Amino acid sequence: MKIFGHPWIESESFYRISSVEEINTTPSNSILHLKILLSSFSLAKYCQANHLAYMVEVKTIKDAIFANNLNAKYILVSKELAIELMPIAQNYLFDTQVLATIFDENEIEEVAKEGIDGVFLNKI
Repeated sequence: MKIFGHPWIESESFYRISSVEEINTTPSNSILHLKILLSSFSLAKYCQANHLAYMVEVKTIKDAIFANNLNAKYILVSKELAIELMPIAQNYLFDTQVLATIFDENEIEEVAKEGIDGVFLNKI
């Protein structure tokens, strides 16, 4: 299980972006963080075409399937959607990893028991 956003765990750096210009200012080998797929579809296509690693937020199973087909490295979903999505991702052998948004490190155990690929600790 991958853990992002916890002070004990060193992890990849994510850079929230909303334009191609912002992509050009991020450090190389960083992970781009796109907003909801529906509003950032053109950026996802740009990342796919340019082989850039990115994480995109999704709200539905359908959008998760699209994100996987757009070569997202990670999809960021609610904990509830992650639990529902994980068997589908496993069945279709997603290359994209499913990250559940959590708000407290005590949720890590629950998410681990569900077999989710990882967690993204959201520090509101």
